[in-house]
Amino acid sequence: MMFHSRLGCSSISFRHQDLGNALRTMKGLGFEEIDLGALPGVCDHVPYELDAAAVEAVSAEVNASGLRVRSVNGDIGDLNKEFDADGTAARQRHLDALLALTANIGAKALVLPCGALDHTPVRSEGDDLDLIAAQLVGAANRAAGFGVELWTESLHFLRFCWNLERAGLLADRLSGSGVGIVMDFSHITAAGEDIQAYLDRHQDRISHVHLRDAVPGNINLSIGNGKADFAGGLTRLAADGYTGHFSLELETRDITNDERPAAAGKAASFITDLI
Repeated sequence: MMFHSRLGCSSISFRHQDLGNALRTMKGLGFEEIDLGALPGVCDHVPYELDAAAVEAVSAEVNASGLRVRSVNGDIGDLNKEFDADGTAARQRHLDALLALTANIGAKALVLPCGALDHTPVRSEGDDLDLIAAQLVGAANRAAGFGVELWTESLHFLRFCWNLERAGLLADRLSGSGVGIVMDFSHITAAGEDIQAYLDRHQDRISHVHLRDAVPGNINLSIGNGKADFAGGLTRLAADGYTGHFSLELETRDITNDERPAAAGKAASFITDLI
């Protein structure tokens, strides 16, 4: 089965499997490229307690699979919350471990969230956005030392930058910083925002694209079961000159685990035709 060369699959799509089985499932379906999920509570393919031994073990397993890795989707804590000295040091260690993993497996970038899993500011909207941007820029500077890029998924319906306004304000703060933006069709749709309006606001800023379906308020639908405008969005991305890659992030809750492989293959064929 041949999918588009720029289309991969996130291991989050098979988060119910352990890492080895998820890698084998994706490869067996015909994917050649993946995103690696490292999100505590969402996907445990990468241990949250990521010491040197864990980095080495995960790196070895991923590299042995023969799959290319586009990005590692991780989390180092709420970027709009200030930590004390111990907390800051722990966050830095976790960041370095994720960057080492990203570099070891040949991924292009580490992806971090656009703030806490809460829409309410810790201090104020402006102050929180300033802090998130500063943390992301600092992480990007650190990433450069590992030879990888730093991207942030924004907007994200469940995170602080949950709508077009906040995502745009964050993008403004990140302009010229080298921090890339990950676009996710499902989060834009779940927030009740328009794909074309998002692309107007983020033109020439998109580094990577996540694909999953949604309706307003619900991000967890299989492709074809929601209202995301894949045809319009993918056509616009091509017209805008987007040359990055795409990843199916099928953290869906409308199918059984046994149905996931077939659903992923069907989604990949559908998206391949649109790309």
